[in-house]
Parts: sequence; C-alpha cells; structure tokens
Amino acid sequence: MSNRLPTQKSSSSSTVETQSLCAALNRRSFLSQSGVGLGGLALADLLSQESASGAEVEQGVLGSPHFVPKAKRIIYLFMSGGPSHLDLLDYKPELNRLHGQQLPDSVRGGQRLTGMSGNQSSIPLVGSPFKFQQHGEGGAWFSETLPETAAIADDLCVINSMYTEAINHGPGVTFMQTGTQIAGRPSMGAWLSYGLGQESANLPSFVVMVTKDKGGQPLGAHLWGSGFLPTKHQGVRFRAGADPVLYLGNPAGVDTQSRRMLLDRMKELHEHQYSTTPDSEIQNRIAHYEMAFAMQSSVPEATDFASESQAVLEMYGPDVNTPGTFAANCLQARRLAERGVRFIQLYHPGWDHHGGVPGAIPKSCKETDQPAAALVKDLKRTGLLDDTLVIWGGEFGRTNYCQGKISPNFGRDHHPRCFSMWMAGGGIKPGTLHGETDELGYSVVRDGVHIHDLHATILHLLGIDHERLTYKFQGRRYRLTDVHGHVVPGILA
Repeated sequence: MSNRLPTQKSSSSSTVETQSLCAALNRRSFLSQSGVGLGGLALADLLSQESASGAEVEQGVLGSPHFVPKAKRIIYLFMSGGPSHLDLLDYKPELNRLHGQQLPDSVRGGQRLTGMSGNQSSIPLVGSPFKFQQHGEGGAWFSETLPETAAIADDLCVINSMYTEAINHGPGVTFMQTGTQIAGRPSMGAWLSYGLGQESANLPSFVVMVTKDKGGQPLGAHLWGSGFLPTKHQGVRFRAGADPVLYLGNPAGVDTQSRRMLLDRMKELHEHQYSTTPDSEIQNRIAHYEMAFAMQSSVPEATDFASESQAVLEMYGPDVNTPGTFAANCLQARRLAERGVRFIQLYHPGWDHHGGVPGAIPKSCKETDQPAAALVKDLKRTGLLDDTLVIWGGEFGRTNYCQGKISPNFGRDHHPRCFSMWMAGGGIKPGTLHGETDELGYSVVRDGVHIHDLHATILHLLGIDHERLTYKFQGRRYRLTDVHGHVVPGILA
C-alpha cells in the first residue's frame, strides 16, 4: 500500500474527495501517510531494516560485523554492589604495612569522598585481612577467597586499572550497563541485538538472570532495557522456578494449535494496522508474539539440566541443582550460549560491603568463585571459550581506608578511581595482568581502562567499530560509547 495520498485528479469531485479524506485523518495518520510526514521518511529507512518473520533468524542493522570478530557471544557475570579489588585481585602489601595510619593528603589529592565517609574526622588506612598469592605463568595475584578462580589464572586477563566517574550504585551500575549514568539509554545487550541480530530463531538474543533472594541494591529493568531502540531488543529475564519466562505458557484449556491460530489472526490484524499507521512498535509487537511462541518449546529444553553429566554438575558446586542460584545461572548461561543466545547477563547482588568485610567477602566468594571458574572451564571443555567472551566485575571498587572506625568487622566505602575486573576467552589475551594502581590501591598509575574503553573493546571483539554502531534519536546519533572510548590493545590476543 502506498504511503502517499491518492493523486489529485483535475475534476472538482476528485478535489472534494481528497479534501474530505485529509480532513478525516488525524494529525498522526496524516504525517504517517503523507510523503512529507516527519515520521514517514525516518520510519521508511528504519522499518526497511526490520521484519517480523515468525521464527526466522532476524539480521541486525549492520548486516554483518565491520571486521572479522574474535567473539560471537558474551557472558557477563556482574557482581552488583562493588567488589573490593583490594581484598580480591589487587594485592597491596604497603597498605597492610600502613594499616591504621591516616590516608595521606598527597594520595587523596583533594578528591571527593562519598557522603558516607566524607565527614569522618579520621580516615584510617586498612589492609586486607586475606592472604594473597601469585598464580599462573603471568603471576597475577589472587586472594585466598578466590581459590577456584586462581586455579584458572592462565585463562584470564586480570585488569587492575578500571575506573569510572560514578560514586553511587544506581548511576554506577547504569553506567556500566548502558554507557551513561542516566537511566533510559539502551543497554549493552540491546545494542548488540540491534547491531548483530539473532543467532537462534527460537531463543532471544539477550537473556538476563538475577541470583534469587540476595537483596542488596535494587536492579531495575532499565539495566537490560532497549531505551530508544526498538523494544524487541530488550533483554528477556529468565527466573527461577517452573516458569523461567513469565506468561510464556498457554492458559488452561488452550492447546498449541489454538495458540498458533490466535497468533496468526493477531498478526493479520497488526499488519492491517501497520498498513495504515506504519509504527515500528506494531512490527515489534508481532516479533514479540512470534518469539514467545517459539520459546514455548525451546525454553523448557534449554533450562532442563537432566542431560548434564554428574561430573559437570559437580564442577559447578552443590548449589547448581537449586534454581536461581548463581551456580545454576552459570550452568544455564553455558547452555544458552551453545544454543545461540548472543548476550547473557548474570547479576549477583550482595557485594556492597560497608561493614563486615572479613566475613562478608568470603561469603560472597563462596557463592560465586567455584561457579564462575566452572563456567570458564566448561566453555573450554565444550570448545565454546574460543568465541565466547566471559566478563567478571562490578560497578566500582572500594576504599583503601575504613568507613567509620577501625574494628574487627571494618567496612570499605565506594571507590570509583580504581577497581578490578577479569575477562576470558573470545579474543582476550590469556594469562595476563593489565594496568596498575598506586602502592595503596587508591588511583590508577598505568594503563587505565575507563568504562567507555571497556565497551569499545567489547564491541571490537565482536567485530564492531564502536563509532559506527549508532542510532538516530531526537536529532542526534547515539552510540554505546557516547563520544568517548578507545579499544584497549593490551588485552587483545
């Protein structure tokens, strides 16, 4: 059907007919159907790139990567709350030696502290209560709280020079997931879905799992949302229990044939609506319904661990058979990766240790250390690690000084100036250590990696030039890295 109004004829009757038609149209319909509509031209280009074709694999806007990718998919293990780099991956013996002394003004440099410790009359340094040891050929340091992760040191690239501007959890997590501290922009997984499309016709390109019953800082759906991108690119959350995806099953009394018939009729109605009002969300709605129908058979199979060997289950630890635990989610991530899900995000809250560091860090590590290491080993066992990028880390680090007074159960405040992450597989240089902080673990002194640099590097590993994956919204072209970011060559294989 043409997007233009009927051509005006010379007769007066035709003129009256055209005028009546225009008068009957509301403003939105007129703009949509007229060749000069504000939305018409923009939508035409966008919608030519989109199609709701049932269970067919949908291509991304790029068509193909800009260059040969090293990774095809990502599994991002996000430790929400800000893990303490000083107690996990960034060994500082000088900090231990100066334990109890005041943070030197020369180190702080007048920089701001959070409201939770900025008014302290005393800012005493606190060393780590945990022992550290070097592991692997690269000699990276690991805390005794991470024995399983330390055992795979030769597969990891540890980055000790991450930094950010965000000093509180909400903006910090949002920044790490979307490239900006302000909620509302597309998440990383949504950008990849938009750019590269689907690998699987029966599973979404972006799946999210959150460890159950953890509490801690709230994790809103905007962290895996599509922002101003088409809604079909938002993350699909898998939950613990009999129904991993809410409202996926048929209502009582409705069989698969009836559901298929209903969807076909709804699709016809939506296509009729689209023929008169070419709104991209109509096609997105069709795509959502079709994916949900495909997932009715694919999700139960993907979430059933019955086919896993006892050796594999034991590798992930005793919690693997409890749905919703981090261990179960890690094994689920491997199963989704091998079935074509492009971006798999696991959130594990509970790392916000303002107090009780000596007891809280081991507890969080006990929940995550073995499953995270098992995931890397399992991907390696199945041959998936070569083209699967695994990322581990939080939104910022923790202070080298004590929040409040020094006590046996001391805490650490938020610290954006340096923190640690590790990466594995998918084109990352294994067995390496990147970047360095000062002797007290307060600031980056060598090879700093900003969040924008991290995002640029992740996209590079997937074959994407981060400056060329853009989306025009409200008159401006946006990208995950905004107007910043540089690929970090030192961590690339």
